Amino acid sequence: MKTTSAEKSQPTSNNRPLVAHLAMFGACAGWGLMAPIGKDAMTHGVDGITMVTFRVVGACLLFWLASLVAPKEHVPWPDKLRFIGAGLLGLVCNQCCYTIGLSITSPINASIVTTSMPIFAMLLSALILKEPITGRKALGVLMGCSGALMLILTSAAHVDGRVGDIRGDLLCLLAQFSFALYLSLFNPLIRRYNVFTVNKYMFSWATLMLLPFTASHVYQVVSETIPPKTWLEVSYVVCVGTFLCYILTMIGQRTLRPTVVSVYNYVQPIVSVAASLLMGIGVLKPTHALSVVLVFSGVWLVTKSKSRKEMMGEKRPMDTV
Repeated sequence: MKTTSAEKSQPTSNNRPLVAHLAMFGACAGWGLMAPIGKDAMTHGVDGITMVTFRVVGACLLFWLASLVAPKEHVPWPDKLRFIGAGLLGLVCNQCCYTIGLSITSPINASIVTTSMPIFAMLLSALILKEPITGRKALGVLMGCSGALMLILTSAAHVDGRVGDIRGDLLCLLAQFSFALYLSLFNPLIRRYNVFTVNKYMFSWATLMLLPFTASHVYQVVSETIPPKTWLEVSYVVCVGTFLCYILTMIGQRTLRPTVVSVYNYVQPIVSVAASLLMGIGVLKPTHALSVVLVFSGVWLVTKSKSRKEMMGEKRPMDTV
């Protein structure tokens, strides 16, 4: 007896939420591991500028190769030029600030700071998209900022790089602001095309912007003797922490609600802290734990607050009474 196409697609449809959850968990766990692995590589032969160049150029090549078998999309020149701004904010500024910041501060601090991105996204949405700031959102921002400030002040009071460094913390914080600004300004553009098309053009423009300034420096670094372990760690950062995790995130975002996706941000610091402690490249202080509670609580309040569209939807039934 032959099965119909609808019957064949039924298991796929039923498994879609599970696949999306596994994809988001895999992406955030991969990013969580990237912090201690990348930090270890940047203390054994590769510096921050070299690492970010490897990330951008390596992912650019991988996305171009993947696009050869991905669905083809026509991208008009106005959109190709818009990808310049998207690549500048979403990749060059974001990855440069985060990677160089990670090379200075501890992987635990860097991973905690990454969870602040929804707070920046909320503030920029209020300024750019005119989203309302509710009392819950304001409280969330206050708690998140308090946690980040406590983390930065703790880093400033210590000279042990395993605890953190205020310069690295601020760079990682700037990376989250840059990515939130990228989402606020270019969200319609990145939703218009598939993940391979978007990243192919973004990483291409980022490579053209970055490589002229870093090529000579990278050549000097790679001409030195770099341990095989460091090359393996760099490969993980490029292939898993950048290329694969970007794809997994897009798979999850196509099925799961944004609030559910944002909850998976909490996986990153948990994985990063555990790996950093096991590798001996991080120290967990009581102030770290308090910072985590404040930042996580602030992000939770922000993501649970209603958007302007949801608030307008609640008002419409009352208007008809």
